[in-house]
Amino acid sequence: MTNEALKLWDISPPVDEQAAVFPGDTAYSQRLHFALGPDCPVNVNSITLSPHTGAHADAPMHYASSGKASGELDLQPYLGPCRVVHCLDCGPLVLPSHIAHALNTLNAPDDLPPRVLLRTARKASQSWASFTAIAPETMALLATKNTVLVGIDTPSVDPADSQTLPSHHQLLMHNMRVLECLVLDDVPEGDYELIALPLKLMRSDASPVRAVLRELPCKNQ
Repeated sequence: MTNEALKLWDISPPVDEQAAVFPGDTAYSQRLHFALGPDCPVNVNSITLSPHTGAHADAPMHYASSGKASGELDLQPYLGPCRVVHCLDCGPLVLPSHIAHALNTLNAPDDLPPRVLLRTARKASQSWASFTAIAPETMALLATKNTVLVGIDTPSVDPADSQTLPSHHQLLMHNMRVLECLVLDDVPEGDYELIALPLKLMRSDASPVRAVLRELPCKNQ
């Protein structure tokens, strides 16, 4: 089976004026800067948005004063084998018990890929009004499995009202990366290739990504 034949899942939400952002953050806006016409051969728009709009990768700079910006980050964590884990209807926090079934048992013991994406909702919502975050002890557990990236189908790995951001600081402590606001509605639990590269924004605390999952080739082909 060639790569061209492998199925793709687009796991990014639309980015437009309806895209949800943290209350008070910069909403998406767009205006036509150059307009196609007799005196201009192209349309060119200008856009304004928070780097946390849509599917995005937080950089350590977002939650640590000395943390790296998006453009300084190694791309390797954002590209490669991953596991989608279903922890549906688990309440306000994903606890270690909600993911234990998928850490080692989908194929063989100790085979967990270095990237883990958590599906918490039957239908993804990017609303900040109510969403599932990740308990810091779950982050710590994933760190023991040599996880390099954690993703979730909600706006943040910490609750909206958190002032201490314990799960973000677990990411910092274990040098893990994070993807937020993914759309995993149609993705079965299992293993995939993740492609979700941040932009080379040299002074930004986050970057939008076009997150995609690609099915893995059959080992006998």
